[in-house]
Amino acid sequence: MDWKKSCFSALDKAKLFENSGHRTRFKELVDCFSGYPFFTKGLCKCIYLSAWDEKHFCIMLETLTELSLGRETNTKEMSVKGEDLADEQTDGEYYIYQLSIALLNDLPYEFPSADLDPDTEYIIRRALRASDIIEQLS
Repeated sequence: MDWKKSCFSALDKAKLFENSGHRTRFKELVDCFSGYPFFTKGLCKCIYLSAWDEKHFCIMLETLTELSLGRETNTKEMSVKGEDLADEQTDGEYYIYQLSIALLNDLPYEFPSADLDPDTEYIIRRALRASDIIEQLS
């Protein structure tokens, strides 16, 4: 089984997809961009997080399309864009963008000490669990 299928299967087996939309969006992005030189486990973790809803899926799709058209070999520009987007947030979404940047750059993520709304906390915990599973894949 190739890595893409192993990844999808492992996340599915762990019941980490929230619904069929989340599952489909994740699969579409991985299928479309996993062959590019900028695709890493860190990016795959971000894709899981961005596939959570349509809005973030569209942001990720646009960003990855720009990277692919520019023939980028890394996600440095994507990380900068993520930091800019994080700075624009005034709610719990700020912490989700911070998580995304940490995952992308393979940096440790310290769970925020701020009071998070239950939805934000849930998304972060699920993304961290998915991150652990993706990291274990070879």
